[in-house]
Amino acid sequence: MKDLSQNRIRRDFGASLVLLGLLALVPAVMANPYWLGVLIVSMYFALLAAGWNLLAGYAGQFSMAPATFGMIGAYVTGLLSYHWHAPPWIGIPAAIVVAAAVGMALGRIVMRLRGPYLALTTLSFAEIMRLVIGNSYNFTRGDLGLNVPGLFDSRIGWYYLFLAVVAVVQLALYALLKSRAGLYLQAIRDDEVAASSRGVDVVFWKTAAFTISTAISGLAGALYGHFSQLVSPELGLVLQTGLVICMVFIGGIGSLIGPIAGAFIVYVSSEALREVGGIQLIVFAVLVILIARFFREGLWGLARRLLERNSA
Repeated sequence: MKDLSQNRIRRDFGASLVLLGLLALVPAVMANPYWLGVLIVSMYFALLAAGWNLLAGYAGQFSMAPATFGMIGAYVTGLLSYHWHAPPWIGIPAAIVVAAAVGMALGRIVMRLRGPYLALTTLSFAEIMRLVIGNSYNFTRGDLGLNVPGLFDSRIGWYYLFLAVVAVVQLALYALLKSRAGLYLQAIRDDEVAASSRGVDVVFWKTAAFTISTAISGLAGALYGHFSQLVSPELGLVLQTGLVICMVFIGGIGSLIGPIAGAFIVYVSSEALREVGGIQLIVFAVLVILIARFFREGLWGLARRLLERNSA
């Protein structure tokens, strides 16, 4: 069973590298600034989805705050720049550290909870953070938003920066899941009581997964803040978290490639459907329902089954 799980992780990682390699070729055939921007934002969501998938897909813990930690990361680098003129090379690492520290502190509390209690607690935290930031006009400028300096004038530069960061995060997650820590997380996901009886420190490893997940979200938010050059409390809307969860379930929860593929499918489709009207969320909700009912492993799981059947 262990070998089967490790082989699946290896295949998923290889497939994600192929996908990222194909994405690296996109600017050579499509230089439209609008669609490059759409793909860049898709990679922002891919980072959020990858972090949430580590927590939900591999550790079995359902958080409702991935977008909130992206917002925290964006505001950390934005506030450092706005009030103290800190350069991005200080702001972005600080965003990762602060998001991880907040995640660790929250994790030590909420990771002792299970099921709906965990989801409700993280949802409450998400709304509290959004309202605090939105009402702190003297410090965060509230709903007016905070201006953040950019890093590149060219969207191609941003495109390859985000692509490189997604690749590094994927490599780090792959190394984590191949290690003993990855086995502990999957054991906790499958059966917390059995894992605890075998000597696994359940609360410690769930908190560690939560901390890593929030650090990835903080990194994503910091990069997005510098890309958009404006951060606002809208980054932490529950709607954003719902979008991230849709991406993971549609792409394939519990796989390395699923969140990335799901992020591109959902966000690019969302932009393509924008002219039709605000029906994209209805479409994605229906997709999630159908996938949860018929294809629990998402589109990547369906594709993997078809490939295995053809190769058999």
